[in-house]
Amino acid sequence: LVLQECHVQNTAREYAKIYAAEAGPLEGFGEVPEIIPIFLVHRPANNIPYATVEEELVGEFVKYSVRDGKEVNFLRRDSEAGQKCCTFQHWVYEKTNGSLLVTDLQGVGMKLTDVGIATQAKGYKGFKGNCSMSFIEQFRALHQCNKYCEMLGLKSLRATHPKQRKATCIKGKNLPHSPALKKTVPKKAREPRDFISSEH
Repeated sequence: LVLQECHVQNTAREYAKIYAAEAGPLEGFGEVPEIIPIFLVHRPANNIPYATVEEELVGEFVKYSVRDGKEVNFLRRDSEAGQKCCTFQHWVYEKTNGSLLVTDLQGVGMKLTDVGIATQAKGYKGFKGNCSMSFIEQFRALHQCNKYCEMLGLKSLRATHPKQRKATCIKGKNLPHSPALKKTVPKKAREPRDFISSEH
């Protein structure tokens, strides 16, 4: 699980870097959310020999992304960080042709941690997420575009279906699919995620 957690968060971090490179230069967009790196630590003398370490985030910890249809978070909808997180999800969804979604976006301000990734059953470019693929369907049904989606020229999800969409690509950039392991800090007051086995 700790290996999977590192792999998922650092994969999402690579997507966030590409998103920042595309959104950051836009006039009026402002600060872009960052997914902090997470590192795997091996402690051979310890009874639990593996741990993850990341930067400590100080301040109010907020969950910005909708994880399922029952969860409504007004901070997600009304705050700048929440809107930009939702735009990031929309951006990833569009760039992967609906095959991958970064979910469980949460953190302090624009610094995010403990994220999840949902993929279609076959995965995406050799990568399989750790969240149920139903999250993708839920996102498509619940997402409401905001001004940041408009700035990036993202298409409304209300008028399209993934089977009708053509694949899009990022000019001059390769989407990540196998990043190296990186870093993290103690996780407080975080909800468990619906992990799925890599055997499924």
